[in-house]
Amino acid sequence: MQRIPMTAGGFSRLQEELKHLKTVERIAVIKAISEARALGDLSENAEYHAARERQGFIEGRIAELEAKLSLAEVIDVAKLKGDIVRFGASVKLIDEETEEESIYQIVGVDESDIKKGFLSISAPLARSLIGKKTGDSVEVHTPGGSKTYEIISVEFV
Repeated sequence: MQRIPMTAGGFSRLQEELKHLKTVERIAVIKAISEARALGDLSENAEYHAARERQGFIEGRIAELEAKLSLAEVIDVAKLKGDIVRFGASVKLIDEETEEESIYQIVGVDESDIKKGFLSISAPLARSLIGKKTGDSVEVHTPGGSKTYEIISVEFV
């Protein structure tokens, strides 16, 4: 099985979600199914069918999280250093066309949130940055066209 790279923060967020699903959501949906059953005829009981559908979603997400956590390779970003872009790096870029600056941390797929500056390792920009260093220019091919960025700094925090 292939390991899934993940920061310590991303790992703990997935653990918290799993704990919440098991201790809160699962119990609530079991209660909702029980209450819906008490209403009688299950074939025409919308509450029952909705609760069963929600239960299926919760159980599926629990299984997905357990699998991801078991395959996780937690990388302690604080122990990394250097000026070469790798997983976990916070990279400051400047768009060579617009002169707009941006900062992204390269994280695991399940941790990505571009609005917060967390860039998935599988994103075209991240794939283009990996292995480059401060001062390098990077051309990124995206569905919206090509963009060129200069790497201003690389940090591991």
